[in-house]
Amino acid sequence: MHEPILSPRLAAAAGMVRKGGEICDVGTDHALLPCRLYLDGERKLTAADINEGPLLSARQTVMHYIGKEDAVRLVLSDGLEKIDYADDVIIAGMGGELIARIVLGCRFLSRDTHFILQPMTKAEILRKELYKNGFYIEKELTARENDRNYVIMSVYFSGEKRDIADAFAYAGKVTDKEYLIAVCERLNRAGENCAAADISKSERLLSAAREIEKIIKSL
Repeated sequence: MHEPILSPRLAAAAGMVRKGGEICDVGTDHALLPCRLYLDGERKLTAADINEGPLLSARQTVMHYIGKEDAVRLVLSDGLEKIDYADDVIIAGMGGELIARIVLGCRFLSRDTHFILQPMTKAEILRKELYKNGFYIEKELTARENDRNYVIMSVYFSGEKRDIADAFAYAGKVTDKEYLIAVCERLNRAGENCAAADISKSERLLSAAREIEKIIKSL
């Protein structure tokens, strides 16, 4: 039986999972990630999705790769609404704003709850919302997929709420020069494009770009 092959984004997320705990993949789609984790030795796996269709696909994926329907628990859930507990929560492939909403709605939150977050867009909004609500980013990795670099965050709850600087909101704890250069270019373009309409926003974006350029030079 052949094994599931994860995309670079999902492979990076899988690599952040702690061993032996209860793992929940939110927005699982075809459940490739839980199947990969099962074959790597994990046994307490939940795959959640807001729609029935992806869960039907997930069931087929589980049977195809594992052959045991109960190998992965499948749950119809809006985010973490129907999830009672998990040690590691994976939320990948969504926009940063939606990921933030799901994380902030977690009912079983503790300082040991580990979130593995992979935003497709608006990573800066996700970082701001996390820190503003008492979370912190332990580390960030990047993965290149379809000619674009994506970020994967390892996140915990501390209870310490604070605002973060614009430069950190856009760069986070990333040390990948290629990713940071792309962020700088995007900020410079956005800052120049909005200069006539909103000089304050323009200056803020350009200032963040300059700060990130300093980070790049230090790497």
